[in-house]
Amino acid sequence: MSGARMGTRTSYEPGTFCWVDLSTPEPAAAKAFYGELFGWTASDAPIVTLDGHPVAAIVEQPASESERGVPPHWNSYISVEDADATLARAGELGANVLGDSFAIEEHGRIGALIDPTGARVFLWQPGNHIGAGIVNVPGALNWNELATTDIERATGFYSELFGWRTEPLDTGGGPAYTVVLRGDRDTGGIREQLPEEREAGAPANWAPYFAVVSLDDAIAKARDRGAATLFSPLPLPNGGSIAGIRDPQGAAFALWDGRLDD
Repeated sequence: MSGARMGTRTSYEPGTFCWVDLSTPEPAAAKAFYGELFGWTASDAPIVTLDGHPVAAIVEQPASESERGVPPHWNSYISVEDADATLARAGELGANVLGDSFAIEEHGRIGALIDPTGARVFLWQPGNHIGAGIVNVPGALNWNELATTDIERATGFYSELFGWRTEPLDTGGGPAYTVVLRGDRDTGGIREQLPEEREAGAPANWAPYFAVVSLDDAIAKARDRGAATLFSPLPLPNGGSIAGIRDPQGAAFALWDGRLDD
């Protein structure tokens, strides 16, 4: 795309993460928080944008969830060619398929499943909405990470379902971590849940990472606006640093400061 900004997208290869949305009891407050943190522009519609490109959606959490004690949370979406066929295959591989896929007007079809390790993930069969129009730039999605107690089972499931390749990452004695690749691109990671996560009964889950120019500045800005730090800046073996954040409404996500691919 001649003249296109680094990170812009017009399509996604099936099997790659393409979209995230936030389920929160206070969408207006969340839009204000993320707008100040990442420079997102919001309106009354669920979709928020960065420099005119759709980057995420922020929607009201169903009362049926909040009444059951489900905290606000981010959801991760994987692009697929056929949502129904992928759901059927996921069921054969041991996933809990959460009903049939359904159309979101002309935008695309959505499907949902819980993987064999207990993590919820969504499928997106694009119509006129491909997912995020820009990624891998400050203020946009740049990574999706599964925290699970069974890396081997998770990698086997997703590799069979999406054709992912996986490569163990040397963490220097830290918790086990596997990088996920689709083709020659890394599309996410799978890590071992920390002991404190297991002790707290945290379910397996996919979490989004958003790129920032300065990790320290972003953490300070988030805290000033009512967020909490889940873990302090953590340098990574292959370069870059990350930090975990819980937004003012209670949803967890992470920040990335480091090299960005196109």
